[in-house]
Amino acid sequence: MTRRFGAPAVPGSVLVRERALVLLDPEERTARGIAIQQHLAGTELQPADTLLRQSWRDFIYAEIWSRPALDVRARFLISMASAATSNGPPAELDNYVRGALKTQVLSLSELREAALHIAVYGGWSKGGNLDASITRVADELHLPPADVPPIRSEPWDAKERIQSGIDEFDAVMGFPGPPPVTPYFEAGIDNFVFAEMWKRPGLDQRSRRWITLVGVSDSCAVTPIKTHFYAALSSGNCQAEELQEF
Repeated sequence: MTRRFGAPAVPGSVLVRERALVLLDPEERTARGIAIQQHLAGTELQPADTLLRQSWRDFIYAEIWSRPALDVRARFLISMASAATSNGPPAELDNYVRGALKTQVLSLSELREAALHIAVYGGWSKGGNLDASITRVADELHLPPADVPPIRSEPWDAKERIQSGIDEFDAVMGFPGPPPVTPYFEAGIDNFVFAEMWKRPGLDQRSRRWITLVGVSDSCAVTPIKTHFYAALSSGNCQAEELQEF
């Protein structure tokens, strides 16, 4: 008998029985990873013939995507935003887009809204990565164009627009924003990001949170990270355990 980490001595036969109860089969993990990956990608995938591809199959899909702490819709949004902002292989981004469409987790119009949202929080070229991927997959699946409203179709009063942005900032973030005294806050944050984009009905607020959190985390900008994680929690859009999973 041996003692480890201060535990009481246990007969060897008991240790063997207990260990057998928790052993996991690598073949089962691989089979689970293949099934999940093919379902989420919406297509047949190349064999995992390298160690890196095997890690995607056996870890990313078999273990991470199967965890219950975060729903599949959120995982798709997080993964697409991350892939788009990292300039990863276009084929991987296409797999996420195709999977989201074929599983009907996200619609084509919602994906177009997601591309705009990523552009705001990750950079326009990064949003362009997702937008181009959506176009490739939509063409591949012979989908009709998404029915999305224009950015703005009616004339507007400049003062009303900026006040609308200020009010929306307060509602989305849960606290008052800085005064619009610089072009960044006046023309960018208040006039467009909150007066127009966050108010668009094509994507729900919870979905916009996940895309935003990817963008601010990728930026490494401390204040946006703190304020948007605070807003995600205080709004009730995201729970603490979900953010830990994120």
